[in-house]
Formats: sequence, structure tokens, C-alpha cells
Amino acid sequence: MTKPLPQILDEIEESIKTADLAAKNATQAAEEARKAGEKAASEAARVAAQAIARVEQVAKDALELAELLNLAITDAVSAIQKRLSEKAPPPRGMPEEK
Repeated sequence: MTKPLPQILDEIEESIKTADLAAKNATQAAEEARKAGEKAASEAARVAAQAIARVEQVAKDALELAELLNLAITDAVSAIQKRLSEKAPPPRGMPEEK
């Protein structure tokens, strides 16, 4: 042994302090990373909720338009059938209505 015991003990104490500081820094970094992850997840959830709301509104609007289109087509078919029935000759063997 070439080093005196007090010097060895001082080096051990310094190593313990260095390890303790490194552990504190790692703990702080982990806490900051956790907070950043939570913030990112929260922001992603908010943005996703907004996108879902927009998609739901577009789907609702599309459904309303489809229903209006269905009504318009139904009305048009009824009008065409009425016009055709007014112009159609009576079936054979049936007298014309007056």
C-alpha cells in the first residue's frame, strides 16, 4: 500500500459525493422527462380530440346533405311519375278518364 489511509478515505468520500450528485442529476432529469412526456401526451390528446370533433361535424354535415339529397330525389321521382302518369294513355280495354 502506497497511499495513507486518510487519503484513501478522502477519495472514497469524494467518490460517494460524486455518485450522490450524479444520482440527484439523474433523478432530476428523469422527473423533467416524465413531465415533458405528460405534457406531450396531454397536447396530443387535445389535438386528437379537436380532430375528432371536426371529423364528427363533417360526418354530421354529410349525413344531413345525404338526407336532403334523398328527399330531393324522392320528390323528383314523384314529380316525374306524376307527369308520366298524366301523359300516359289508359291501359288497353279501359276507357279514358275525363
